[in-house]
Amino acid sequence: METPCHSALPYHVPALLPEAIEMLDIKPDGVYIDATFGGGGHSRGIIAGLNQEGRLFSFDRDMDAYENRIEDERFTFVHGNFRHILNFMRYYGVDAVDGILADFGVSFHHFDTAERGFSFRADAPLDMRMNRSGILTAAQLIEKADENRLREMFRAYADLKKPGAVAKAIVEAKEESPIDTTTRLAEAVKKAIDPRQEKKELAQVFQAFRIAVNHEAEDLQIFLNSAQKILKPGGRLVTLTYHSMEDRMVKNFMKTGNIEGEEEKDFFGRVSTPWKLITRKPIEADEEEVEKNPRSRSARLRAAEKL
Repeated sequence: METPCHSALPYHVPALLPEAIEMLDIKPDGVYIDATFGGGGHSRGIIAGLNQEGRLFSFDRDMDAYENRIEDERFTFVHGNFRHILNFMRYYGVDAVDGILADFGVSFHHFDTAERGFSFRADAPLDMRMNRSGILTAAQLIEKADENRLREMFRAYADLKKPGAVAKAIVEAKEESPIDTTTRLAEAVKKAIDPRQEKKELAQVFQAFRIAVNHEAEDLQIFLNSAQKILKPGGRLVTLTYHSMEDRMVKNFMKTGNIEGEEEKDFFGRVSTPWKLITRKPIEADEEEVEKNPRSRSARLRAAEKL
């Protein structure tokens, strides 16, 4: 019997669930990793394809997700960052797995729980830590960062038209008073963003801070390299990304084996890669799914098989 999430709102509605499970090509007696457990939607889809010999290890750095755990002897909830999958799987005595699924989107729970500070839609402390025991909050990052660091952060993690102007606005605002709430951050940057695109650009600003606070780009790179090491030959890696930086990293990695997309060639000039692409182009949500789950609009699903 499963232990439900105790919130009236869904913890998370997974995007492209049938497509992700199909791309994973589940072997009933296989060993699988759900690198981003969240509300457990993808994990339940994987469990449904396993027989009694199969096993699933699901990772989440946020203990809030533990409330959604699956009470099943084939399931193991791992409280940890997916960047550490090699160490954790070694701890559990697993040398290789048949498939890995990772949904890099932020759970509804994080956006909808105001006190976590992920959204500009409610006034709350400017936190944004996925793991609440993490050291640096978004407010502390702003306090420590100079204009150059903020500008480079926005260039790397957001598609803002004027990253320099936004960085300057934040620095000027924090000189007047601390930027320690979501409302204060939104107010600080409004003069530097396009009023016609206010919600979109505010979302990009908050996204950039979330990525920086949680070291998401670094975690993703480490995770991809670890996934390549622990997958069996013929094992599948399936990912869902939600913004251009992540998608570019995954696309390059699945094509060349590195996030830079640098092709390595053998003596005969043939491109050497550890992957066989299952999806040449990313799979996206159709109109029906987007209507039911608007947040699936930006989801990009990619899959590759280890050679």
